[in-house]
Amino acid sequence: MSEHIARQRTGRSGRKLAALLLATTSLAAGAAPSIAQDSGQNGAATTLDRLVFDGASYETEDTDSYTTDRISVGEKDVRPVREIPQSTTVITRERLEDGKYTSLDTVLRETPGIVVLNNDDGRSSIFSRGFEFDYLYFNGLPAPVSSVYGTQPDMAIVDHIEILRGPAGLFGGAGEPAGAINMRLKQAKDTFAVRVDGTVGSWENGRAELDVTGPLNEAGTIRGRFVGAYQGEGSWVENVENGVGVAYGTVQANVTENTTATFSISHMQRDIMPFNGLPSYQDGTLVDLDRSTFTGADWNSFDNEVTDYIAEVEHKFDDGGHAKVSARYQVTDVNFLYAWANGYVAENGDIVSSGADTADSRWLAREYDAKSLSLDAHISKPFELWGQEHNVILGFDYQNQDITTLQGAGTIIVDQNIYDWNSDLDEPTVNYSSQTNVDPQQFGVYGQLRIKPSDPLTLIGGARVTWYDATTTNLVNDTATSVVDIDGQFTPHAGAVYDLTDRLSAYASYTAIFQPQTATDIDGAMLDPREGRQYEVGLKAELFSGVNASVAYFNLRDTNRAVTDPDNPGFSAALGEVQAQGIEVEASGEVLPGFQLSVGYTFTDTEYLNTTSAGTAGTVFSAYTPEHMFQLWSKYSFNESHGVLDGFYVGAGLKAFSAFSSGSLKAPAYTTVDLLAGYEVNEHLEVSLNVNNVFDEKYYARVGSNSVFNFYGEPLSASLRVSAKF
Repeated sequence: MSEHIARQRTGRSGRKLAALLLATTSLAAGAAPSIAQDSGQNGAATTLDRLVFDGASYETEDTDSYTTDRISVGEKDVRPVREIPQSTTVITRERLEDGKYTSLDTVLRETPGIVVLNNDDGRSSIFSRGFEFDYLYFNGLPAPVSSVYGTQPDMAIVDHIEILRGPAGLFGGAGEPAGAINMRLKQAKDTFAVRVDGTVGSWENGRAELDVTGPLNEAGTIRGRFVGAYQGEGSWVENVENGVGVAYGTVQANVTENTTATFSISHMQRDIMPFNGLPSYQDGTLVDLDRSTFTGADWNSFDNEVTDYIAEVEHKFDDGGHAKVSARYQVTDVNFLYAWANGYVAENGDIVSSGADTADSRWLAREYDAKSLSLDAHISKPFELWGQEHNVILGFDYQNQDITTLQGAGTIIVDQNIYDWNSDLDEPTVNYSSQTNVDPQQFGVYGQLRIKPSDPLTLIGGARVTWYDATTTNLVNDTATSVVDIDGQFTPHAGAVYDLTDRLSAYASYTAIFQPQTATDIDGAMLDPREGRQYEVGLKAELFSGVNASVAYFNLRDTNRAVTDPDNPGFSAALGEVQAQGIEVEASGEVLPGFQLSVGYTFTDTEYLNTTSAGTAGTVFSAYTPEHMFQLWSKYSFNESHGVLDGFYVGAGLKAFSAFSSGSLKAPAYTTVDLLAGYEVNEHLEVSLNVNNVFDEKYYARVGSNSVFNFYGEPLSASLRVSAKF
């Protein structure tokens, strides 16, 4: 893409964003204060004590807490954390703001049990238990995520993030066994409020946010909210930039006393000068370089636009149940062109191309257009039997994608040296020699039953049947290159939770998921889907009010993996099997008055289980997952009892990862420390300062190959934010 076309594209994107900003601002312009309404009082009295779980009342904004007592990830109901028989983590709004996180991957780099393979912010790969997340959920509705296309959301529009680790196929259908990441979007409020944030930081970073919410009619039965953010971000890597613009508008209306309708639009665009990482020596040894080293071209560019439309109608029954119909439609448009080193580093710093290719720089260009639709309708109803209350969920969902990818690639003949990189390269003329379209769709019906044979015991059973099909078409010659048709794939789900005390529960679960494959056997038939299944046992506790803790052991196996057929070379067989197992310990919440804590330790062991897999039996499967991961963040807020310190708060974080690798490349263990200090000047104004990597630890946060995807972690940096709210 030429510079002229790039400027035209950016201009169009800017006009679209400006139009959405204007439109959504007008929704909130008529907002005025009104009497607050209590959305959690819709339950009617019954003969049994009942907890009414209200899907619209579990926001974490304004709670000042690092935890929450209710979540919905992996479920269709909002439930207490102890009722979910899998490992879960919640990143609240308070934690998001204290960390000054902007994109999803910046948050998850410091989240227990998660591995982020670094790239440009918003474009990193996210892993759990050795597998990459391929779907994200907004308000429980899925959409595909791919790191290379930068579709991860900006945090300005998110109330909190819920993470479930391990297979989540019951309500998700096809996917990887990593788990589920659900983002609860900010909701419109029935009292008028405005917040303005401005942040400046290292490498000329700057960010501004505006958040306006309130009632749109006198009764407060119609409410609106607008969130806008703009960021111009530099980098410690020379030439690299990462700009993002976000506009989000939502309107919520009480159709009846018990029925709520919500419509939301979010639009995000990224304008990035991308960087694909550093090369290594031929033997896999990492090069000791200045962290500002850039190995791209001056014309490196990445532009994307992601627009989401979400519509929800929910009715709450007097017995505490609910029925909900929801839809999400996402449109993604991506265009990029960038270069990187085409080989390994020689002892003198020269780039040595592999094989017969003498070019020292390689480039890749893509145009990616994707549309995805997600529909869900379900009903959740409690019922009484044997003097206990039980619950049943029945529903169906539909997902459809239409993805067109145009790709061109090539090399540039130029002598490159890692110590004197030449980024002034001739921009290639792009020929999209590869042009494909893929249109996966799936329909599923699901059900879940929760029964209580006795007061302390809950048994959970569920099942899903999925119909899946996808056709991949070569658009150059208009021929189908692969067709996948899966008819009635069965996905089971089982769990048990036993309350040992009023604050401590033991749990066990069996969860599963499947992932279609396109490899074929000797008869030309598509292989059966990969199947992920997990056993997990653990304890969950509410140590005291406002503090959640858990410990878990998990064993996850991924079977039917496509490998070379040992009896028929050139064909595939579904014989591969890998395993991930480990232990997770986590705690979060207010452990002492004014003292918030979030801490987690994860031990993960992954291996190939047979010699027909891609690796030798007994060798590590997910080498980029450290065996040991420890993350800690704490914050203490002073109050009037501390005299002149009233209004001040301080925080500190520590991240420690053991060594990890990729092929022959090995990255040493590393530890980083972050600090926070802030002051609430009054009820309207707050100032805070974050200092990251305070000891300026130099480390590789990701390793990839001899030529690309080796990234240093962020050096010492600082950011200052001023927040005003009214």
